[in-house]
Amino acid sequence: MITYNELYEALRKERYSEQLQPIPKRFINEVAAYLKDKKEIANKESDEFSDTILKTKKQYENSIAIFKELMLRRKKKILELSFVAAETGISKRDFENMLAIEKDCFDEIMKALEKEDKKIVEGLKGAGEEEKILNKMIVFINDTDEFLDLEGKKLGPFKKGDIANIPHEIANILIIDKKAEPIDED
Repeated sequence: MITYNELYEALRKERYSEQLQPIPKRFINEVAAYLKDKKEIANKESDEFSDTILKTKKQYENSIAIFKELMLRRKKKILELSFVAAETGISKRDFENMLAIEKDCFDEIMKALEKEDKKIVEGLKGAGEEEKILNKMIVFINDTDEFLDLEGKKLGPFKKGDIANIPHEIANILIIDKKAEPIDED
């Protein structure tokens, strides 16, 4: 079972190192057993050992705070490793110092980052194509008075030779009515 000093030493190492520090694979289970023992001792009500009980209560409270800070520092390092791995393509380099639960967390973060990157790339690819589908470049072959588009917004007036990038449906109507011609975009 882990001791208070070992728990504190694990936090100290984590604080003063940029890399994720090695800890025993059963660390969380050992801390849970340690905290359970300390809690049982701290909850005893006996006058004979009052100094010991007070010291144990304080150690119990400090142990919880140390464990929380240790886990927080490790989470921050795992997030940083995930960002580096996602940007550089280096993956899973510091796995040997991760607990099983931390490895799962790292994998989930990597999946989320990869999914987000794919969405961004798809968005960039789709943005130009979407505009081509929605709009059409035309040149007016006759003067055309002001008119409303499908959303009720005013367009025009246009003079002969004016070029416009307007919604596809309206462009097709103007082309059919011989008021405009499409501009071929190669």
